[in-house]
Amino acid sequence: MKKIILLLSGLILINCSKSGSEKQEVKADLMEVLTEDRAPSPAAAPPPPPLSISEKVVSDENGTNKDVYSPQKTDTISKKIIKNGDMKIQVGDIKKTQSQVNEIIRKNNAYIQKEEFQNTDMDDNLSLIIRVPHKNFDALINSFSDGVGTVLSKNISSNDVTEEYTDVAIKLANKKIYLEKYRDMLKKASTTKDMLEIQENIRELEDEIDIAEGSLRFIDDRVNYSTLNLNLYKEKVRSSATSKIGFGSRFMDSLTEGWNSFVVFLLGMVSLWPFFLLIPIIIFLWRKWKSKKKNQN
Repeated sequence: MKKIILLLSGLILINCSKSGSEKQEVKADLMEVLTEDRAPSPAAAPPPPPLSISEKVVSDENGTNKDVYSPQKTDTISKKIIKNGDMKIQVGDIKKTQSQVNEIIRKNNAYIQKEEFQNTDMDDNLSLIIRVPHKNFDALINSFSDGVGTVLSKNISSNDVTEEYTDVAIKLANKKIYLEKYRDMLKKASTTKDMLEIQENIRELEDEIDIAEGSLRFIDDRVNYSTLNLNLYKEKVRSSATSKIGFGSRFMDSLTEGWNSFVVFLLGMVSLWPFFLLIPIIIFLWRKWKSKKKNQN
């Protein structure tokens, strides 16, 4: 009987020691990942950022897939250049020019992202936001510069975002590696506290990954499709300083403007007719008062 009791006591002690060692192992793994993620060692010099990222999937010992990245050579990266432009063109007929613009847009595989038209007493304005494949951007600009109208202003800019794109891609790849580590640790967690802590880190990493992927998609969209802000402008009131018409037409315009001014003045005087009716009454009362005062003296 004593031998049986001793044997059972030994088995209980062995199981307790195994459970304690597994719990310590999970906590040790958790601390290791948290240290790698939040407090990297300052002594270790960071490797130079690669100019290109390619992700591949490899299998670990248990057949679990993990995302890793391998930097490519610097001469294989394609530059990330964002091109933008602003143009203002003076035209003679907005509708006719708009048809011509639509044909140019179609030939360059572009599309209109936003269209806005304004009709005022002074001019007509048609504003277009055009998205065009980056390879057709220069051809689109040249087509608008030749034959559409008189270019009043043009501003073209290029922004190199290669470094920004690469930095986001590297951080994204690292976060995916950490995410797989946390998921593996979640499978081994033995306490509710460890599980909740690991799940919170997984949630934060997934949010950061979504934001990084959205940033890369936004940059790719701006790189693949350039943006042109085009303004078609038609002046209604011709100015002698900017008009290219002859002296005879200007002279006739001046006569017309003079006559219009006279008509406006005449109509304004007519609109004051009630005040003109008061003038004789005021004169009559003034003379009567003056005569009465003279008689008193």
